[in-house]
Parts: sequence; C-alpha cells; structure tokens
Amino acid sequence: MEQRTHNLTSKNLVGEPIKIEEGYAKVKLKTSEEMIVDKYKLVHGGFTFGLADYAAMLAINEPTVVLGKAEVKFTKPVKLGDEITAKAKVREDLGKKKVVFVEVFNQEDEKVFEGTFYCYVLDKHVLENRGA
Repeated sequence: MEQRTHNLTSKNLVGEPIKIEEGYAKVKLKTSEEMIVDKYKLVHGGFTFGLADYAAMLAINEPTVVLGKAEVKFTKPVKLGDEITAKAKVREDLGKKKVVFVEVFNQEDEKVFEGTFYCYVLDKHVLENRGA
C-alpha cells in the first residue's frame, strides 16, 4: 500500500516503513550516536515514542491524521546500536477517531515499549489556514 501521510518524516530519527497495509504498519529504526543521553549509551525514550507514533500514523495512513493522546509504557531500555521495530494495528475505527495499539521490539524480539494511541482524521490539515 502506498504511504499517504507523514511523507517527509526522517528515516534516521523516526524510522523507515517496512510494511503498510489497511489498518497495520511496521516501521524499523536503527539507533545512532545522536540519540544517546549518557555514558551507558542509553537511547532517549523520545526516539522510541517517535517510532511508535509514526507507526500509528501509518496504520491509519490518512493525509490529515493527528495524534490526540497516548497511553504508553516503556518495558525495557533501548541502547545505542539497537534496531527497534514498531508494529501498529488499528484496534477501533470510530469514524474520525481511531484507536491504535503499538508494540516496539528490539532485535532480540524483546518488547521495549507498548502503547495505545488515540488518533483523529481531520477534515483538513491541522495547520491549514493558520498563517505562517
């Protein structure tokens, strides 16, 4: 399926789509030096969240989709060199409101993150007619 949303997303910071299907997306991210926060080479959780959010957007795959709220849990640390994969599935389709469940796994297939993302498909882009 063709990607219809978030087309300018950085593959280096948020991930690269591996699969996009109706109501499902899989996105992979290779962690890098610029993501670490300390001498132990812990990756900032914002990159894991960003990957999961991107996967949720792609599972919906509408040009005007936005995130309204997320309930998430980090279950294992991510470190430099890890390759993490997000799998997102639309759990509820309530018209303009979509509920997406996302899990993120490391290369050893250990779950590092899970969350429920509450997304909305707007009638027009969130920034349209807002001025510069």
